[in-house]
Amino acid sequence: MYTNVEDSPTAEKESWLSILSQTVKVGIIKSNLIPMLAGLTLALYTYHYSLLPKLPNIILAFIGSALVIGAACAYNNLYDRDIDAVMERTKNRPTVTGSIKPATVMWLAIIMTIVGLGALYFASPLSSLMGFLGMFFYVVPYTMWTKRRTIYNTEVGSISGAIPTLIGWTAIKPDLSHPAIWGLFFIMLIWQMPHFYAIALRKYDEYKAANVPMLPVVKGMKRTYLQTNIYLVLLIASSFLMAPLSWGLTIVALILGVIWLILSLRIYNKADTKKWAKTLFIFSLIHMTALFSTVIVYSLIGMFL
Repeated sequence: MYTNVEDSPTAEKESWLSILSQTVKVGIIKSNLIPMLAGLTLALYTYHYSLLPKLPNIILAFIGSALVIGAACAYNNLYDRDIDAVMERTKNRPTVTGSIKPATVMWLAIIMTIVGLGALYFASPLSSLMGFLGMFFYVVPYTMWTKRRTIYNTEVGSISGAIPTLIGWTAIKPDLSHPAIWGLFFIMLIWQMPHFYAIALRKYDEYKAANVPMLPVVKGMKRTYLQTNIYLVLLIASSFLMAPLSWGLTIVALILGVIWLILSLRIYNKADTKKWAKTLFIFSLIHMTALFSTVIVYSLIGMFL
């Protein structure tokens, strides 16, 4: 009989679950499944598919996406152990502390890659290709190449961050010719720049200590402010790509983008850098949640009307 909860099998199991969760970055998996679901439901609505016949594709899309995203994060954790050890917010990751062996992480990532891409393949071969491209862009061009070398690492990394929309869409309809899905893709692509610039400003000292060339670290606040506003203008413009499918979704995306830009312009001269970054970071989360929730709810309601 166990007298110390830390010695119990349950505690040991929870500990390993925690280690695995941090290794594959469950939080990132969850956040990326939202745009995937938005792309998926938008395809269902656009092509007037019934939910039940497409249920196997939906399940495969969720399983495959979660595994592929988790694999990409595991590869990232494995490669970034040196800089993660320097940064306060990442120094306790299992790959840094040694709670999990590098070989274990590698095998975990390989297995998740194979199973994840296989699941997406059975949804549609094009969906599997999108999953592979998303993982490839995150691991090779972003993690292994640009993250440590150029201020444009955010732009490169944003490609992989936007691909879940394409994975969801192609799992239902293996055709990328409709402008609506490219509208969703470009909105997610552009959204990431002001979002991650805000994070980089908030964690300025950590990125500087780790020698990661984020835009604020290398070019300073004025350049970051200017570039953020340029991307917010592009985000507003990209809203009109949704117009061929729905003016309702276009207006929602447009309003959210305009509010974000106004916040950036109005707060910049009235607050310090940290407050400006915090405000933009918080609204970026509101923007993504509101927009993709609207797309999902709009699509699901439209399917049953």
